[in-house]
Amino acid sequence: MPVPHTAFAPEATTNRALRVFLHGLPGVDEVGARSRAQDLSTRSIKTTAKREAIDLAIRMVDLTTLEGADTPGKVRALCAKAALPDPTDRTVPQVGAVCVYPDRVATAVEALRGIGSGSSTGRGSSTGSDTGTGSGTGTGIGIASVATAFPAGRAPLEVKLADTRRAVEDGATEIDMVIDRGAFLSGDYLKVYDEIVAVKEACGSAHLKVILETGELVTYDNVRRASHLAIRAGADFIKTSTGKVSPAATPPVVLVMLEAVRDHHTATGTRVGVKPAGGIRTAKDAIRQLVMVNEVAGPDWLTPDLFRIGASSLLNDLLMQRTRLSTGTYPGPDYYTLD
Repeated sequence: MPVPHTAFAPEATTNRALRVFLHGLPGVDEVGARSRAQDLSTRSIKTTAKREAIDLAIRMVDLTTLEGADTPGKVRALCAKAALPDPTDRTVPQVGAVCVYPDRVATAVEALRGIGSGSSTGRGSSTGSDTGTGSGTGTGIGIASVATAFPAGRAPLEVKLADTRRAVEDGATEIDMVIDRGAFLSGDYLKVYDEIVAVKEACGSAHLKVILETGELVTYDNVRRASHLAIRAGADFIKTSTGKVSPAATPPVVLVMLEAVRDHHTATGTRVGVKPAGGIRTAKDAIRQLVMVNEVAGPDWLTPDLFRIGASSLLNDLLMQRTRLSTGTYPGPDYYTLD
């Protein structure tokens, strides 16, 4: 059953109003959430549908490199793989987006623009049908950038906004921001809310994914509250984690976040996306996510416009499983490039 909403007027936003709203949400049944997530993880899909599910999962991947040692060459290679995941099979769809640090956005834009201008295949945009997240590079691949002092989020607001504006000016079409977990856990909900609102404004036409870093929120109740807080502040997506903290995208956490976007849509008619990130490494993991999306939020969320998976190693396993379905044999693990 959908979670009933406490009345909340954005124009009357105060820390007290936010506290009343967030603490008025029903508590999460932790045993029930774990049990349902476990039940959904055991669901199987027919072999005939598995190829379709794998292709959908590929289209939902935010192919990511977020390392201090990232070089322009590595970003260019990532973009090439995003556009053509398997050079031997051009029926493989493109990924949803590439995700890089702000100082590598310009390199990603240049790389994808070069790929787009040199392609006449029109292999299908992964994004943009509902949310307008197309990259403007001719490929249809979004360019996501982490910002706001990722991953800790420990910086003054003006630094976070400058970080965001720089990424957008350089061509980012999606911004992944981190919330101030310290403020949230200490009950300063207004600070978290105001920062999301300010970053959303700095994004301009770029879409905003708000990272909750669920591994640091301690309880499922806090995950639910942080989800609704981010949604009310204007998030286009809510995202589990930075990938730098464990645990990250656990099934019960994703379940709670999917319930939040479902209930928000029930209450307002507005759809918000969900992006699990961290720990999703195999095709089996990805398909379990799709089953959960369908069962909890509904089939409308089975699109890259409303569901993404932040990953680096996942794509290779999806490609390996896809090849097995086509040929009956597994390629070797070194058949595909490492990201």
